[in-house]
Amino acid sequence: MIVDRQGRRFRNLRVSLTAACNYACTYCVPDGKRLVAAQDELSADALARGVAYLIEAAGIERLRITGGEPLVSPRLGAFLAAVAKLGLEDISLTTNGQLLGRKLPQLQAAGIRRLNVSLDTLDPLAFRQIARGGDLATVLAAMERARAMGMQIKVNMVPMRGQNLDQVLPLLDYCMARGFELRFIELMRMGHLARDHSAFLRQFVSLDDLLTLIGGQHAFARVAAPVDATAMRYQIPGKGHFGVIANESVPFCRTCSRLRLSSTGWLHGCLSSGNRFVGDLLEKPRHKALPALQRLLVKALADKQALAFSGGVTVMKVIGG
Repeated sequence: MIVDRQGRRFRNLRVSLTAACNYACTYCVPDGKRLVAAQDELSADALARGVAYLIEAAGIERLRITGGEPLVSPRLGAFLAAVAKLGLEDISLTTNGQLLGRKLPQLQAAGIRRLNVSLDTLDPLAFRQIARGGDLATVLAAMERARAMGMQIKVNMVPMRGQNLDQVLPLLDYCMARGFELRFIELMRMGHLARDHSAFLRQFVSLDDLLTLIGGQHAFARVAAPVDATAMRYQIPGKGHFGVIANESVPFCRTCSRLRLSSTGWLHGCLSSGNRFVGDLLEKPRHKALPALQRLLVKALADKQALAFSGGVTVMKVIGG
């Protein structure tokens, strides 16, 4: 097990199955162009082998499958089948929900019981303007079907001034009525927003602003969350819970336990860091791969910020949301 001076270690692994995405969300890409798969993306077997090696080398306990949009990847089925055999405590998947309806039987058969669905508005016009693709009704229908199948659903919303701030309360009420937990994610200084500080500030909604808005309609109280959780959780008595991932207002770097593996085999210990660790380790036998991987993990853990996220120019969906 690899531990740094602050007692942090890698427990949670996020694997980007592909950089490709059928959306082009305004907070992710600046020019409206959908992200495409890289020519050198790894096979399902190689990515699953990477997960297996990281379980042994770093003590990974939980896996989240991300993208891009993982449901567009032709490697999805083979990867799910492979990682289902690794004995992880929890495997979940993050999706924009556009293809979720047709993929639900496959996900259920692979043992996926938890989904994070990115959804920034309930207004069809605003949905198209933010996502620059997709269809809101298709996403909502898929979420209802997933709920009927017994899946646990969290909804991720990025509140932004001038785009969807008026949707905070409607989306919160929508989620609570259906037993979904809404997670508000503060806008992150990633990709083009790391380079254009003025654009970031114009759209940014802080934790205090968000709680003031919610407090105007609902009484709420903060409740406990795991020590390495990214979200602060709140309860609205008799109605449900919501969370806020306040990466700017209340940084959680001190307890971060996340590691990311990109679809091209690059390790990212921190979103703030430009350092990336890649090699041909996933093609090597275990006895040769593990010692080298542990050395890379020491460097990746050292990339973690001591106090707060400082931004990064990498597009978020390339390394997994």
